[in-house]
Amino acid sequence: MVEGAGRVAERFERMAVHFERGGSPAYARIARGLARDRVLLELVMSVPEGNKRQPNLWLGAVRFLGGPVDSFEAFRGWVLERSEAVVEVVLSRSTQTNEARRCATLLPVLAGLEGPLALIEVGASAGLCLYPDRYRYRFDGGGPVGPVESPVVLECATSGGVPIPERVPEVVWRAGIDMNPLDPADEGDVGWLAALVWPGEGERERVARLRAAASVAAREPAWMVAGDLLEELPGVVERVPAGVRPVVLHSAVLAYLSRVDRVRFEGLVRGLDVTWVSNESGAVFPEWEGAFGGVDTDFAVAVDGRVVAYAGEHGGSLAWR
Repeated sequence: MVEGAGRVAERFERMAVHFERGGSPAYARIARGLARDRVLLELVMSVPEGNKRQPNLWLGAVRFLGGPVDSFEAFRGWVLERSEAVVEVVLSRSTQTNEARRCATLLPVLAGLEGPLALIEVGASAGLCLYPDRYRYRFDGGGPVGPVESPVVLECATSGGVPIPERVPEVVWRAGIDMNPLDPADEGDVGWLAALVWPGEGERERVARLRAAASVAAREPAWMVAGDLLEELPGVVERVPAGVRPVVLHSAVLAYLSRVDRVRFEGLVRGLDVTWVSNESGAVFPEWEGAFGGVDTDFAVAVDGRVVAYAGEHGGSLAWR
């Protein structure tokens, strides 16, 4: 089905609601304004259908270039004056948010696995979620868990009897797969990730955490593979050293795949000799939806396809199931 102006407008209208819920009223106003602006809709439609028309990508591109996002009027005028530059960023970049705080929602699972571990992250972006053993954690404001020298401290509120670990897992090997891996040592790439952080509630904290996590990853670079996760994953798993437990993990990634490719990925990962740890929207796999009754969150943490907990979108909360 060809995506016409009406469907593009619906994308931005739906995302406006999500921006509001996520504490970014400025982005909500811009998304609604763009959805009702014929000229800007035509600009969005000038790029290929699919992920290149995502609201996050367009708003992030404007921020990356230093454009205004405090009002729709200022945003509109700036974009129309610099439309070629904005389109260039949209075509060359992807929505690759990399929230290290999600490691707090994965830590109770990873720490409970018998190690040592080899972590393989699909949709890795800059690989900031490959370092759960290099960050410090505070669950419910308690004492820190993890290396005292870490510049990254991840706060997480828990409920439902989360098995809070006393130590971080032993990770001896780490690799990431992404269509366009980002370099945590490159200021342009880190700046792009910072531009994808929504303006508003918690923005400064998230950007500071992002940059601190990037400094950790830059000191100990993971092996990053450029390519399609469906094609590259088996070969990466084969490279895991003997005697090490391979763990395939991902967070807020599979929503960017088509329904057909999600099913293909599930079949692929289940056919490999790995532990599968995921933190994804409940809408990613329809069979997960029945596990969300009465839960006020969009994300589920699952091990080998079995939901074990519910997580806040950016890792700030974890409720054990």
